[in-house]
Amino acid sequence: MTTNPTTHFPIDRVLAAFEKGDVPTLLDSISDDVDFRIDHYRDEADTSWQVARHKADVLAVVQRLGTEVFPQGTKIVHTHSQPLGDDWVITKFHQRFFYAVQQREVESLTWIVSHSRNGQLDYFRETVTTITPT
Repeated sequence: MTTNPTTHFPIDRVLAAFEKGDVPTLLDSISDDVDFRIDHYRDEADTSWQVARHKADVLAVVQRLGTEVFPQGTKIVHTHSQPLGDDWVITKFHQRFFYAVQQREVESLTWIVSHSRNGQLDYFRETVTTITPT
């Protein structure tokens, strides 16, 4: 069962749009000059391409993620966002998906630190902490 107790932060809109495959809504929630990166903790995955400095770059990353990592999309199991103050938010993001890299169903827990300005993300750092076969 999907639970998403927080929906009022820009990061929550981005994650919900990502789950739905709604790229226009996802991009509407991201600043033109975003500082975006995804890292993996203790994993050999090449994440050098999972970096963006502009909204157009985010689109390229999202399209490549859809092809190489999430070809069957993702299902949010649970998210919880906690404000840190001054428009900073930390989000615990638990998802289930077919992981094309490993060719199997997995669950993943990630932590995302984000910042927003005028309702749009201008900073996004995701650290994938686990990728567990289901």
